[in-house]
Amino acid sequence: MLWIAIHLPQLPLEALLRGSLLPEAWAVADKHRIVACDGKARSRGVRAGMSASAALALSPQLRICQRGASAETEALLGVAAWAMQFTPNVALEFPDVVLLEISGSLKLFGGLARIVGDLREGLAAMGFTACVSVAPTARAACWLVRAGKEALVTEAARIDEAVSTLPIAVLRCDADALESLEAIGAATVGDLLALPREGLARRFDQALLDEFDRARGRLPDPRSFFTPPPRFAAGIELLAEVTQAEALLFASRRLLVQLAGYLAARSCGVQRFALKLAHRDGGATEIAIGLVAPSRDAEHFTLLLRERLGSIALREPVRSIAIEAADILPLAGDTLGLFPDDTGTPGNWDRLIERLRARLGTESVHGLASHAEHRPERASADAEPGAKQLKLQFGERPFWLLDAPRPIPEVSAVPDYEGPLTLLAGPERIESGWWDDDDIARDYFVARTQSESLVWVYRERRGGGWYLHGLFA
Repeated sequence: MLWIAIHLPQLPLEALLRGSLLPEAWAVADKHRIVACDGKARSRGVRAGMSASAALALSPQLRICQRGASAETEALLGVAAWAMQFTPNVALEFPDVVLLEISGSLKLFGGLARIVGDLREGLAAMGFTACVSVAPTARAACWLVRAGKEALVTEAARIDEAVSTLPIAVLRCDADALESLEAIGAATVGDLLALPREGLARRFDQALLDEFDRARGRLPDPRSFFTPPPRFAAGIELLAEVTQAEALLFASRRLLVQLAGYLAARSCGVQRFALKLAHRDGGATEIAIGLVAPSRDAEHFTLLLRERLGSIALREPVRSIAIEAADILPLAGDTLGLFPDDTGTPGNWDRLIERLRARLGTESVHGLASHAEHRPERASADAEPGAKQLKLQFGERPFWLLDAPRPIPEVSAVPDYEGPLTLLAGPERIESGWWDDDDIARDYFVARTQSESLVWVYRERRGGGWYLHGLFA
């Protein structure tokens, strides 16, 4: 077996602040003691463990927020669901480590180095700082990352060498046990491994030796694997109120990357998701994004959301955002040919339609479906893109019909539209509609104008007048 451990050392800070750009120094406090701080605060001497008053003495402009346990748990669960795209065997080591059993996925994802690189890239895109290590046991991988040591240990024989330099604090013993270990001169895991097992068992209980044996692979270390929720919902609290919709895209993209990973883990896609904005006055705005076909492409989601946000004016400042997707749909993979062929690749019309709808509105973009009717103005109807589309014979009828036929004059027995028309084909006689008191009797012709364009005209059989009804593209 091979385990990847992901440690999120800045989780208390990033769970609260990952949705905002940080122009100022920030820190998170728990009971008036600093538990995490950003790079700007560290450059001014602020460190985890010091009191909030000492931190403010070092950096008077330091912004301190209180730790949110629920936000940290939600963020850790979100990372676990996202990481399941690499393996179904994901376990949690609270409060800040995610474990992935990856041995069955190495060939599928291109090897261990590729997986580790993809993990780092995805976590950074979601706004998380991560320490990643690999070991043959979950316990050893967890020890390595909690000590801040990034290592790729792929052989069980190298576990002792890899963990021997780690401080004994990685054991997560109680304070009395750590004090006793330090009293006998054991500062590192290697120091403990060098001591007689019988003496350690008598003084510190068998549980300490069992911990070592699980880390070294000599005892089983069963884990309960994480199960993703049936629907996606994730949110971010904003540091400062946002008054312009476009400024929400930075935080929204981090949630969209998380959504894409969740969908990949379930081999699914979504055809609709919603961005929910919580305002200062307690109200909310929902921005629904619809797609023609199910997808899980984070970049495409971001593009569609950018189009929508660019056309929205916020009625009130926004304090938090959330993305929800309830209808999770199976997403089939692309079928590849035996031989690569780059010729004749069709355009991605679905994405074009989605982008146009995001920019112009859903009602402004639609398809055409055929209707069983001889009258040209009733032979087609609006339809949802992706439904059974209208198949037109463009040589016989034009694609573009006027909203209503336009009367045109007749000069010397020839219809006139921007000059005398030359009749090229016809007549096509259409007599229909007697059953609904809107019957027609027309002779249609394809005609050429003086500028060489083609038009569709007809002559009323009852009145004799000429009308322009369509244009050939």
